[in-house]
Amino acid sequence: MNATPIFSSLNGNGILTITLNRPEAMNAFNTTLRDALMNTLRTAQNDHAIRAAVITGAGDRAFSSGQDLEEASAFGEGDVRGWLQHQRAMFQSLREFEKPIVAALNGVAAGAGFQIGLLCDLRVGYADMRLGQPEVKAGLASIIGSYLMSGFLHHGKNVELSLSGKLISGTEAYALGLLTQLVSRDEVLPTAIALAEELTLQPALAVALTKRRLCEASQAEFDTAIDAAIRANQIAYSTGLPQEKMAAFLKQRGRA
Repeated sequence: MNATPIFSSLNGNGILTITLNRPEAMNAFNTTLRDALMNTLRTAQNDHAIRAAVITGAGDRAFSSGQDLEEASAFGEGDVRGWLQHQRAMFQSLREFEKPIVAALNGVAAGAGFQIGLLCDLRVGYADMRLGQPEVKAGLASIIGSYLMSGFLHHGKNVELSLSGKLISGTEAYALGLLTQLVSRDEVLPTAIALAEELTLQPALAVALTKRRLCEASQAEFDTAIDAAIRANQIAYSTGLPQEKMAAFLKQRGRA
């Protein structure tokens, strides 16, 4: 197991690369990783040497597979609010980050991992990567991801991806506008860094003020989506179905 859930490095042009570092769990988000990402972004926001950030995943399998199922399978109905409020805080830290931020999607980006990517300013992926919203397959309501996809997709496609839970390829995601650039797999991180550097050519204050307004303009809808997700998934957890589905998946993968 990795003791450090995130490691970061700063290049000579002021670009901070933030690496989600749980490759043994496909960089899935648990309490520790959520806290680490929030703390990293908070520090980066206040560090004048950092001009922009790139988020990527450790290892060669995933950017992030989403919520850690070992953690979520142990929740009961009474744990849902605290869990999703913590996730709200993590997502809000991305929304309020006033420097350019680019997602380098170096592998599977599913669920919360996909949502992290959508909350970045730009996204770079490769043709045969997989990404999307599989929550319904785990017995959960697909609400936060559906809300975020609504900024990119027409309603019909959003419904299809939200209700089927299927993961799509990088090629399809690029055609739909979910990815900003599609490159070869080994060029994902360098391209993301180059895009971040390009964004730093703009006046930093103008970028910050623009991002601040974009956040303000969408805050009410974001809060509504989170609140709806809490209510819906409290109902889901009260039936025991998500716990059952997650436990079965973990058993199949030899992690239970």
